[in-house]
Amino acid sequence: MRYLSVFAVAVSGLLFCACSTSEWVNTNNPRANYTLDYNNCEADMMNDPKLQQGNKYFVQQATERCMIKKGWVLREQK
Repeated sequence: MRYLSVFAVAVSGLLFCACSTSEWVNTNNPRANYTLDYNNCEADMMNDPKLQQGNKYFVQQATERCMIKKGWVLREQK
């Protein structure tokens, strides 16, 4: 019975975390430029020979690093 309650608490915690949303923000750049910057970063990463093995996860991580270099920050919405 004790394991069932621990499991229930763990599952409810995961469900609570899954409901949060986040967005990219940049204080020096208008929101309208997000898509342009993201697409440019993604295109640059897709052209990188080291990332052309077809693993989308590595491309995603490199794109996020590029966005951070451009001043964008991923913030959780409340």
